[in-house]
Formats: sequence, structure tokens, C-alpha cells
Amino acid sequence: ELRIMKRSAYLINLTGGRAIEEALLVRALKEGWIAGAALDAFARQPLPENSELWNLPNVIITPRIAGITSQKWPALLPIFTENLRRFIAGEPLQNLVDKELGY
Repeated sequence: ELRIMKRSAYLINLTGGRAIEEALLVRALKEGWIAGAALDAFARQPLPENSELWNLPNVIITPRIAGITSQKWPALLPIFTENLRRFIAGEPLQNLVDKELGY
């Protein structure tokens, strides 16, 4: 099913990790079936350190924070939409996690 998406499409998965087969997603991303992915849920939580997804340049991984409370949504929606705009425009993103620092 990933092959029927536009090559310019970005897959965003905020639901259960089993919704997408990781090996197939890695293949789709490597072979350019889709442009990229933003992932917050995985079949194995946390995502294993040896997962190929960590090293793909067209993948954004968040630390299982997509499930927010209704009080936080008004504050986070502008951040998300601005980062989506920046991502599409090829501009630097805001509020990034530093993998070395862990936050």
C-alpha cells in the first residue's frame, strides 16, 4: 500500500506501532516510494537502537509524545504547523531533540 502513495508523500504515524510494518516502511523510504516519515509509535517500544529508522535522513522520530492532553493542544498546534511548514520548505526545524543530550 505504500507504493500507491505519491512519491512526494510523507507518512505520519501517531497511532499504534503495528499499523505499519517496519521493514516495509524502511524499504519504501530507502527506495523513494515516499518522501519521508514522521513516527511516534512503533511495534516495539521504545524503538530498538539498531532499527534502521534511526539512520534514515528522511525520518523524524519523536519520543512517544503524540498523545497529548486537551490542555496542551492549543500550545502545540502552532509549533507543529510551523515545523511542518519549515520541513516542507527545507528550513531548519524548531524544538529538536538533541540525540547526544537525550532531550
